[in-house]
Amino acid sequence: MHIPRLVIAAPSSGAGKTTITSGLMAALSKRVRVQGFKVGPDYIDPTYHTLATGRKSRNLDSWMMTTAVLKQSFFHASADVDLAIIEGVMGLFDGAGATERGSTAEVAKLLSAPVLLVIDASAMSRSVGAIALGFRDFDPAVNLVGVICNRVGGQRHIDWLRSAVESIGLPVLGCLPYNSDIHVPERHLGLHMASEHQAFIAQAAAWVQEHIDLDHILQLAEAAPPLTNAPTPITIQSQVTGVRIAVAQDAAFCFYYEDNLDLLRAAGAEIVPFSPLADDDLPAGTSGVYLGGGYPELHAERISANNRLREKLQERFAAGMPIYAECGGLMALTETLIDVDGQRHPMFGILPGTVHMGSRFTMGYRTITANRPTLLLDVGETARGHEFHYSTWDAPEELRDAYFAASSDHEIGRPEGFAADNLLAAYTHLHFASNPHIAERFVTACAVWLRERNAE
Repeated sequence: MHIPRLVIAAPSSGAGKTTITSGLMAALSKRVRVQGFKVGPDYIDPTYHTLATGRKSRNLDSWMMTTAVLKQSFFHASADVDLAIIEGVMGLFDGAGATERGSTAEVAKLLSAPVLLVIDASAMSRSVGAIALGFRDFDPAVNLVGVICNRVGGQRHIDWLRSAVESIGLPVLGCLPYNSDIHVPERHLGLHMASEHQAFIAQAAAWVQEHIDLDHILQLAEAAPPLTNAPTPITIQSQVTGVRIAVAQDAAFCFYYEDNLDLLRAAGAEIVPFSPLADDDLPAGTSGVYLGGGYPELHAERISANNRLREKLQERFAAGMPIYAECGGLMALTETLIDVDGQRHPMFGILPGTVHMGSRFTMGYRTITANRPTLLLDVGETARGHEFHYSTWDAPEELRDAYFAASSDHEIGRPEGFAADNLLAAYTHLHFASNPHIAERFVTACAVWLRERNAE
């Protein structure tokens, strides 16, 4: 199968990958069908890709996903497009710890994808050639095919940069001048949400179209070798019908891996979006709830004021309806959220305890092991995910025997989350493809509850 494709990488974070990648996707989407991907666990960059292409962007994470699953996700999403563009994470060779696991380079090699290197050239001239040379030769299995110079000065500066890069046999695909009007502002969890910046996409597209050789970009993507032996899709045994899972999707709850939702659909569920900020009830026929991550702390007053939805969630929880919550979803299910100004906001009140917003950032990959039977994992089963948050949950002492043991490169077996018969909540964002039983088990639990409720 021939899928034209390119990876957009950089020597480090901050070189302008997201702006350039989003601009490329938007500019090229005017000419061909483009599918966006993001290396790593990040939720926010893919929202820009989705805005730029009109198609849901996907995460390709070789730490959380097996090689077969990663390839299947890529094949599935790219089957009906003309071009796949994959935005890298951090520096090209940066992975988990001191290894390449989870790195942009590893994903590029797994997909035999050509790589373009974005270099911030604002404070250099001839040295750009040395950087490009080092990145080209560090791992010959990575196919570095060109350079994009970002934040350049005048024409003389551009001539110096081109001369240096071309002297080592690599083409320069474009030189983008510094433009203070085109940037993605920082916020406490990284980038601003893409829905707030529709204009940014249009600006980035025009900027890229003016300064990058799009024809050459397409030629390099077309030159990617054919991909053979597409992996078999994940097998879901469930034959469930009639299950409707309400998925919270608004400005407060917006972090989901698209593959998670696809696996729930494959297990027989209908995904029904709802807004905890705007809706005072769950969608009709709801038989399960998925509360993902996001920014509940920025919308705490509106969540707190939604008394009707609070009552409905508590009523359904008491009736045994399955509820899965991660990170922001966990925060919203607690009794109280205390924001950075010390203001207390009543939440949905299903989980005991209080969430405190702070300045300490918890982040990293996690391997999760279930210590007891849960909604998604049975005893001893594992799954992989990622944790990133500024808050802490002060759970009562009786809840300390958590359902998960969270392990990372730095710790083993830290308690994480809470489980009841029909509730699972934790800070870790699980990638369902790391354990295909997760989606099937969640949907089956919803079907059992629905059947028992209809039999009453």
